[in-house]
Amino acid sequence: MSNQVPPIIDLTAPTCCGPLTRGRVPAETAATLAPAFKALGDPVRLQLVSMIASAEGGEICVCDLTPAFDLTGPTISHHLRTLRQAGLVDAERRGTWVYYRVRPGLLRQLAALLAVDISTEAQ
Repeated sequence: MSNQVPPIIDLTAPTCCGPLTRGRVPAETAATLAPAFKALGDPVRLQLVSMIASAEGGEICVCDLTPAFDLTGPTISHHLRTLRQAGLVDAERRGTWVYYRVRPGLLRQLAALLAVDISTEAQ
């Protein structure tokens, strides 16, 4: 996997897309967002993003994430690296610890793509 963070796409732009219910997702948008959806497809990574996103102050130390799981430190590090590579979280080293925070722009993109227009919902 590349270490480059995916670009933020303006899903509200006229040339882009909107919710899935409004039409086909452009290939470029799909290619950009698919790694984030894939990363969230793992239960541990989904829980990690939830913990990071809901952390007080908007960030959390890896030292607070690791004990929450019955997994080894290297396994948690692997999952966090996958989330970073997918562009879902940012990390900052402070001394011996690494602090994580979500990238809200990408989460908003994913949410916007999955938003369902009430008028198109099945009754």
